[in-house]
Amino acid sequence: MYEGMLLLALIFGTAYIFDSLTQRTDAHYLFYASQTVLFTVIGLYFILSWKRKGQTLPMKTWSIGLRTRDNQQPSLKQYIIRYITSWILPLIGAYGVHLLSQYLGWNSVTILIVFAPFLNFVYSWFDKDGLFLHDRLAGTQLVDLKARSSN
Repeated sequence: MYEGMLLLALIFGTAYIFDSLTQRTDAHYLFYASQTVLFTVIGLYFILSWKRKGQTLPMKTWSIGLRTRDNQQPSLKQYIIRYITSWILPLIGAYGVHLLSQYLGWNSVTILIVFAPFLNFVYSWFDKDGLFLHDRLAGTQLVDLKARSSN
């Protein structure tokens, strides 16, 4: 949730700048361009944060670090794979909400899309090591830095 608050500010600021520079007043105008810019800016936020200190600000608050499974700093390629693949389950969930909304004919069902990002947790419940799908695919893992510093 903490990460979401920071992302909200990042998305708002980026969208404001994009809309101001393009003079966009209609959400359909340059829709895919704006989504591409947002996807890229969010990716840069995560990748640069992970590359710089191995964590984002909320991860630092909770003493969580990002490492490879052999306890090394991940490569840039691993950061990129982790970011891109973190969208797989939420996008499938969002599409499922869209289909359900169309099937039922109830636009109000679309509000369920707020739960789509939490689908990343579902995979971890079944993974033998408790990893997220994007960590499994990128060869990374989240580590508890408090536990590591007390040893």
